[in-house]
Amino acid sequence: MDLMSWLESVMTSPVIYLAILVLALLDAFLPIVPSETVVIAAAVFAVSGIPSLPLIIVLAAVGAFIGDHVGYGLGHLVRKRGRDGRLARLADKFAPHLHRRGGALIIAARFIPGGRTAVVTTSGATGYPLAKFSLFTAIAAALWATYSGLIGYLGGAAFESNPALGLAMGIGLALSITGLGELARWWWGRRRSRRMPEPEAPALVGAGSRSE
Repeated sequence: MDLMSWLESVMTSPVIYLAILVLALLDAFLPIVPSETVVIAAAVFAVSGIPSLPLIIVLAAVGAFIGDHVGYGLGHLVRKRGRDGRLARLADKFAPHLHRRGGALIIAARFIPGGRTAVVTTSGATGYPLAKFSLFTAIAAALWATYSGLIGYLGGAAFESNPALGLAMGIGLALSITGLGELARWWWGRRRSRRMPEPEAPALVGAGSRSE
């Protein structure tokens, strides 16, 4: 059995639904877990009707939503017990930003590599209100799952007769969009730093006075 035949047998098996749910959950605090890749791959094969694209999206969103709350709880627990000085420093640094524009950060971080883990754990560590966190992470999970599912489905539809090319296109599109987002974030950061006025040099004591 070649690789694509094996991959097709996995993606069309009912087990893939459980895998999507679990991987999307674990990805909240284990960023090395390839949850987005698995969702995209499953969506590529969903073009044939099996697996179901709506079910892929729903399970990915549910898994991500649950995982975010696990990460939130871990952040709260670790900070409460004072076992991680690094987390405490990170929480103190980002607390003002979270409490000022937490919704935008929670949603945006979903699409930034490693950003999701940092934001959900910091939210718990800073005591960001759970009700608001649940609302924004639900929106983020739904957007991410829909985006990943549609990217994969688009690749599968474009190369229906060749799933390998469809998979490559789906993953390539996701990586390209992520890369463009990171480039835009970098550019915007540089632009803001250039607009910030330079601090004035402190006046010298006694400057301009004449010695008698």
